[in-house]
Amino acid sequence: MEAHTPAADAAATFVTRLTVDSPERMQDLGRRLAALLRPGDLVMLSGELGAGKTTLTRGLGEGLGVRGAVTSPTFVIARVHPPLGDGPALVHVDAYRLGGGLDEMEDLDLDVSLPDSVIVVEWGDGKVEDLSQDRLRVFIERAVGATDDERRVVTVSGMGNRWRHEPLAELRG
Repeated sequence: MEAHTPAADAAATFVTRLTVDSPERMQDLGRRLAALLRPGDLVMLSGELGAGKTTLTRGLGEGLGVRGAVTSPTFVIARVHPPLGDGPALVHVDAYRLGGGLDEMEDLDLDVSLPDSVIVVEWGDGKVEDLSQDRLRVFIERAVGATDDERRVVTVSGMGNRWRHEPLAELRG
């Protein structure tokens, strides 16, 4: 299991932790988080396989009002979901199979997409931080082993000035 350490949140200007007890509530958390997002936001998701990263992103897509079913982009690396209305597009990236940092991701042109989109990167730790000083890091912890426990502990860390005064505490609702 990927370890979550306080050092991972050392640069955070705001941190909140929540317990989510079902996939439906994880998706709802994504919808609530989407209400706080705007074009130019970078969201980094991390956690075990099966922790709920794509489920959270599905909720983000619903909350942002984007076109297309949000599914894991593992085999295509990135999917772009255009907005149905006036909101931003959702760029959903899976960096799991990418070994290097931002240089290896350069072909995705994330830096070009960022000003007009919300970019969500699964497995992005150590790979995309240079895209923006202002970003959210969402770490999802789940029980491991043979268990049917659907509870997750979600830690949302806001980094940079963008999140200094943002009401991330509203996610608890």
